[in-house]
Amino acid sequence: MSEEFPPVPRPPLAAAPPWVPGARDAGSAADERVLSAHQLRERGVPAATARRLCRPGGPWQMPLPGVFLLHPGPPTGEETVRAALCYAGGRPGEAVVTGLAALALHGFSAAPPLAALERVDVLVPRTRRLRSAGRVCLVRTSALPRAVTAGGFPVAPAARALADAIAHLPGTPEVRRLLGEAVRGGHCEPRAVVRELAWAGLLGRPVVAEAVRTLPAEGRAVAEELLMDTVRAAGLPDPCWNVGLWLPDGPFLGTVDAYWPRPAVAVRIDAWRPGPVPGPEQDPERRARDRRLHQTLLGLGVGVVRVTPRGLREAPGRQAEVLAGALRAAAGRPPATYVVVMPR
Repeated sequence: MSEEFPPVPRPPLAAAPPWVPGARDAGSAADERVLSAHQLRERGVPAATARRLCRPGGPWQMPLPGVFLLHPGPPTGEETVRAALCYAGGRPGEAVVTGLAALALHGFSAAPPLAALERVDVLVPRTRRLRSAGRVCLVRTSALPRAVTAGGFPVAPAARALADAIAHLPGTPEVRRLLGEAVRGGHCEPRAVVRELAWAGLLGRPVVAEAVRTLPAEGRAVAEELLMDTVRAAGLPDPCWNVGLWLPDGPFLGTVDAYWPRPAVAVRIDAWRPGPVPGPEQDPERRARDRRLHQTLLGLGVGVVRVTPRGLREAPGRQAEVLAGALRAAAGRPPATYVVVMPR
């Protein structure tokens, strides 16, 4: 009778090496829970060990070639972005998050949350031979934008990320919501948005062209709110808002965004306006009318202050000082020619 031997038990899957940061700490940062094969080797974990830990039932995962997630659960949105950057690799600044993922990191409420994105777009130099994989879409470009930091990641500036996102959005409502939030939220100026859309060849799309037509109204509304906030925060007297100026029994002079009848100071916002060619040199007729109004008001003894939406947003205190200085200077001048003030 043959002797029976008990079956030899199979060794259990190895646990994650305790010396690897973030291997068991679910609350650690995404850059500690997502590591490349190279980063693991630097921590003393051979590639074979890392792959073994990614077997079914193991404590790790490999969501992308050469990229390891050091826990068994689904990745968070931040971990997905970190994995995409690890996969793209390259020198610092040669992998830049763009598209909807970048807009989410910029804080766009109209962009889906990171965890809900089906793809993460990453800009890389055109010379890179790496291919897209999994949820990572590599976008090759000959001109990488200078990255900004948002959410702890290198991302494309908002205007560039917006253009890259719109390139893959077919619907008008989504495009309009993103463009409107870009301007209303102060993420970028309308001119910068249109410039990026033009460089991407998107202005010819009816969906995009229709949405772009709403930008001037969005930009002006935001700028007017910023001007009102600046005046009131500085404790300056309330002017007449959004008015037209006429000579008594004479011609219409033009419109201004704010006007103090005494001591005769007008404020004009240099907001972006649409034109046949996007950019700062557009609409020459309108610029000529603006110059004529400026010179006419000065000739009538009216002080004119020009402000920009960017200045109101980024340096409201400085703009308030300019306005206060203009009011003080006008108070010491002879009375200006009387003009009729009417709502716009």
